[in-house]
Amino acid sequence: MKFSAESLILRSGFCSLIIIIAQKCDYFLLVRGQKVPAVFVFGDSFGDTGNNEFFGSIATSDFPPYGRDFKHHIPTEGLGIKELLPPYLDPNLKAQDLLTGVCFASAGSGLDNLTFQVLNVIPFGKQIEYFKEYRKTITGLVGEEETTTIIREAIFFITIGSNDIGYYFLVSPRRLQFNVQEYTDFLLNTYTVYIKFPIIFAPNSYIWVLILQELYNLGATRIALINLPPLGCLPIERTLTSLKNKGACDVERDEAASGFNSGLNAMIDGLKPVFPTLKIASLDYNNLISELITNPSKYGLEVIARGCCGTGTIEVLLFTCNQLSPFTCPDASKYLFFDAVHLTQKAYQIISNVFLTRYVAQHL
Repeated sequence: MKFSAESLILRSGFCSLIIIIAQKCDYFLLVRGQKVPAVFVFGDSFGDTGNNEFFGSIATSDFPPYGRDFKHHIPTEGLGIKELLPPYLDPNLKAQDLLTGVCFASAGSGLDNLTFQVLNVIPFGKQIEYFKEYRKTITGLVGEEETTTIIREAIFFITIGSNDIGYYFLVSPRRLQFNVQEYTDFLLNTYTVYIKFPIIFAPNSYIWVLILQELYNLGATRIALINLPPLGCLPIERTLTSLKNKGACDVERDEAASGFNSGLNAMIDGLKPVFPTLKIASLDYNNLISELITNPSKYGLEVIARGCCGTGTIEVLLFTCNQLSPFTCPDASKYLFFDAVHLTQKAYQIISNVFLTRYVAQHL
């Protein structure tokens, strides 16, 4: 499977980090000399390429100014041989699209089953169910042996958890049930396995979505977990906590993300001896975003505290970041963030290069 290094498609309009990575696979495959027949994506808006468009969710961005930096200024357009990692729910998918990888992610989703209800998006557990359905479909197309090979050699990207913690501080009733540390433990339980691997975080909070066990049982052997960014430094979080922090990053939210990431690393270390054929790595998104915030000029960035769209302080999704948004910047390449949550294409390109060379190529 060949991807163009220049190719980028955001069918939903979000600047999706994972799609850039997927479309640069040809680069790191050349370095490692290995074949990757397919790429699969699960999670939230950092990976969603348009699934939310097909069932009426408001968590979409297939409208200007999203996509203005793409060819013909269309949010759903890209370049390259495989122009996009298509959303699984697209009814126009062709057989070849399925065989080379699809996206199951849904903007607004999370590990907590309460999170997806906020914006009516696809629960993470349902994404796994869709993958089971997908596996049956391609088995009918190419047979069990070829299906097993595709899934075994594919790379699975998972980016999830940011919405859970964001909603925890904003609207979630979980604050009445858990403190911050207990809640991050609760979230990490959805990654762990209680059949072959002991729960080591919060034993009383078993959740039916046991993602890694499910994917492993379905034949996945190469999984990349993208950790959480410094959530307190997102423009929208700076805005929500501006009275307390005067526009600075919110320490409490950053610490919650760091706590989740530490638990994620501990979980990965524990899983490796249990599943010796499973290659699993944590991609350090948090550290890379922190580096861009600390040293923006080193990367040609000028604005790191607000987004390009509108005022750059609250704009995200249909109701705020749209073609009517005033003050949208003329040159997003100077910005770290495009809207109040998601990065610009330039920032994602920088991060994807590091992910491929430092993490994916070395550990998967």
